Amino acid sequence: MPATHRPGLRVGPGLTIPESELSWRFSRSSGPGGQGVNTADSRAELVWDVAGSFVLSEFQRELLLDRLSGRMVDGTLTIAASEHRAQLRNRDAARARLTELVAGALRPPAPPRRPTKPSRGAKQRRLDAKKRRTDVKRLRRPPHD
Repeated sequence: MPATHRPGLRVGPGLTIPESELSWRFSRSSGPGGQGVNTADSRAELVWDVAGSFVLSEFQRELLLDRLSGRMVDGTLTIAASEHRAQLRNRDAARARLTELVAGALRPPAPPRRPTKPSRGAKQRRLDAKKRRTDVKRLRRPPHD
């Protein structure tokens, strides 16, 4: 269902998913809704075929297929949103969730953490603080005969 007012889903500066690659499914949502809960199809599912996408480079496609493999079925990513009562708000929530998910998967990994050790001064300050605490607690004890 392409929208004329939205040219596509902008994921990042170099990637915009066109509306023609996105498909929607709607169903009844559980939860609040009053009298309309049994008649309104407010739950929105956004479906994007990552494996068949034309806007992704081969590197981006392989990266997404690898990093999002647990969320995909046959190369298709499905995002469901049913937290709102209105279908339009659920559609916006699903679009935002897909954007965040794809942008996070395409982000380069963080550099590995270099393990460090506490400095000699930090060790000494920690031991001094422990001694001060020990002395305070010793003064609280009842006197020894």
